[in-house]
Amino acid sequence: MVRTAPLGGSALSRAIQRGEVGNQVGAMWYAPRPRDVNAWRAHALATRASFAGRDWLAPLAPAFGASGAAAERLARAAREGVVITTGQQPGLFGGPTYTWSKAMSALAAADTLEAELGIPVAPVFWAATDDADWMEAAVTYLATPTGLERVALAGPATDGVSMNDVPLGDLQSALAQLVRACGSGAHASVLETVRQAYTPHATIGAAYVFLMRALLEPLGMAVLDAAHPATRAAADAFLRAALHAAPRVQDALRHRAEAIVASGYTPQVEIVDGLSLVFRTGGSEGNANGNSGARARVPVAEASAVANEAEVGALGANVLLRPVLERALLPTVCYLAGPGEFAYFAQVAPVAEALGAAVPVVAPRWAAEVLEADACDLQARLGITDEQLHDPHAAEQAIARAQLDESVADALERLRITLETQLRTLGDALRVPDDEEQEAALVAPSVVDGLARDITHRLDRFERRVLAGVKRREIGAMQDVAAVRAALRPLGQSPERVLNLVPLLVRYGPGLLDRMREEAMGHARLLVTGHAEQA
Repeated sequence: MVRTAPLGGSALSRAIQRGEVGNQVGAMWYAPRPRDVNAWRAHALATRASFAGRDWLAPLAPAFGASGAAAERLARAAREGVVITTGQQPGLFGGPTYTWSKAMSALAAADTLEAELGIPVAPVFWAATDDADWMEAAVTYLATPTGLERVALAGPATDGVSMNDVPLGDLQSALAQLVRACGSGAHASVLETVRQAYTPHATIGAAYVFLMRALLEPLGMAVLDAAHPATRAAADAFLRAALHAAPRVQDALRHRAEAIVASGYTPQVEIVDGLSLVFRTGGSEGNANGNSGARARVPVAEASAVANEAEVGALGANVLLRPVLERALLPTVCYLAGPGEFAYFAQVAPVAEALGAAVPVVAPRWAAEVLEADACDLQARLGITDEQLHDPHAAEQAIARAQLDESVADALERLRITLETQLRTLGDALRVPDDEEQEAALVAPSVVDGLARDITHRLDRFERRVLAGVKRREIGAMQDVAAVRAALRPLGQSPERVLNLVPLLVRYGPGLLDRMREEAMGHARLLVTGHAEQA
């Protein structure tokens, strides 16, 4: 089952999504988003016009490496159309499900825009292989019949090195866990694709790009490798200009952060004084561990000098500069953003304005939960509510109470009632009438209240120990709870935010992505036409 879910996010993200902040006249925090087909048409034509006479695809073609339907759609957009984008940094075996939700969201939006506007619109997935977040790239989670499993690369963890430069290393344990979680799936070809992508000598970034292309290109979606030399070369002039403008950019960011704080929110991205938004990779000094392949933010004070001396391909954009760079390289009409991205786009607009660049348009992506019927059926049989799954212990406690011997449960309840009654009687007996001096009381009422709390606390602890004994005895029932929690509310979150999708793709086939694409169409129509359903 694929069902649309709320996007969620921080207080700032949710407020911007609702249009409550950042859209006052003279204080726009982000570029206005078209709200109907006519506005989208005007925006698309203006975007295409800004690239008139420029062959943007040829320099980037090696970084796309596109084939089949993706290559055809990209070529048509390069001749007479535009693109719509989304992206994500590398995640182990593709990362959380939201990686695929993002891709299907952009694909559905591109389909809808192309149908409504009558011009080619190519969906593009920006694979941020230049990202250096080891934990994001090296860890994923799997739902199994015995509960949630954490899968991690053996490491060692890297320090500030682009994922495109980090070898995967020993994958034996991680792949074995993935195979077990997939079970006897009918679509072994998906697992074989994962095996082809994730080999010990491949880098984290290269494996991620291989997998994304293998599954997205047949759907018509091209994948751009952000760390590819062609991308770096195409971005070079823009990044040097960003270095020369570093003081101006920092001032603009500081003012925007002040405006966000004044509105009662916290900026999504912390601004570090004295550092530009441009990374330099491979400096001879290396990082703290002596890794010369590491990247480091260029200090503002050194920005112009670095802009003049850096080798082509040595520069990269940080998270606030990347959307502006993307819009400068591609005729992008919109970026489909997750909740965190949507919040930090409030800080992207001043960067673009300070650089004299086009301000990228952003829209919230489609969010989804991909749920197996077996897990939902098991939840129903166990009688576990969604609210209980949100709590880390409530579901287990509820099942344990249900399995508790009736005589024990009855005795505990009668003991609790008796204690409450006797404590109330004791309090009444010790209470001094209002017309008498309170100093005559043997003990203060607060002492009786404290006694009641202490006894109740000890009884609660005793009951928890009894229930823990039930949990140890009812291993099968607790295992069922663990399986339901892993599938439906892993780590207390939406499965989209945590679970890897590969096991479901192995069991149900790549057609699951088509199902997600279809479900995303309602969101896409709402973005483009203002109505969720077709007229």
